[in-house]
Amino acid sequence: MRTRRVSPAIGPPDAGVTGPLLDSEAALRDGTLALAARDPVMARLVAEGATPILRKRAPGFEGLAGIVVSQQISTASAAAIWARLTARLPDLTAAALAAAPDEALREAGLSAPKIRTLRAAAQAVIDGSLPLDTLHALPADEAHRRMVAVHGIGPWTADVYLLFCLGHPDAFPAGDLALQEAARLADGLEVRPSAAALTARAESWRPWRGVAAKVLWAYYRVAKARDGAPVST
Repeated sequence: MRTRRVSPAIGPPDAGVTGPLLDSEAALRDGTLALAARDPVMARLVAEGATPILRKRAPGFEGLAGIVVSQQISTASAAAIWARLTARLPDLTAAALAAAPDEALREAGLSAPKIRTLRAAAQAVIDGSLPLDTLHALPADEAHRRMVAVHGIGPWTADVYLLFCLGHPDAFPAGDLALQEAARLADGLEVRPSAAALTARAESWRPWRGVAAKVLWAYYRVAKARDGAPVST
């Protein structure tokens, strides 16, 4: 298991300290215990059945491309586009994407903005400004900054890549609506917190904000199941 410096389970949050990567069930379990020791709300959610799920995606350029492809479209549409894209580019590397003609990418079903984003990301990987495979070695905020510096990569995409492709324990996609709704329910708020408000709330969860995100997603599923509502997260 790849690790960086490990913070104590209890103590002041530190933006520059990162715990072990969330790359196994054991690492996620340990992170959950550390987070619960820091925050009684998180401890309560876990006790109520919000058991976080590991859920991993492929790392590297292929993983990032998969996130970009799936944005703002249905799961079925994303799967169909992905199948066509990987049929045309079986080895979906930054170099392969950069060399592919626009026509092939359009025929796969990619929109013009997504083509631009993927090309920008591919170029950043090639020139070394976006070291996708080693971002886990950086504090989450610095890794996030490296990603959003690429044209077309927004905060949500960056944090989802860091969390699900690299297992960064402190990545936190505060703009995710399910996380915001789960935080509203957990804290007994009348309205969902904004991304900025949720980011501020998450400061106390460092260096385990990624674990907190997984707990909140799990709590969202628990809450919706109690209400009898369908859950797609």
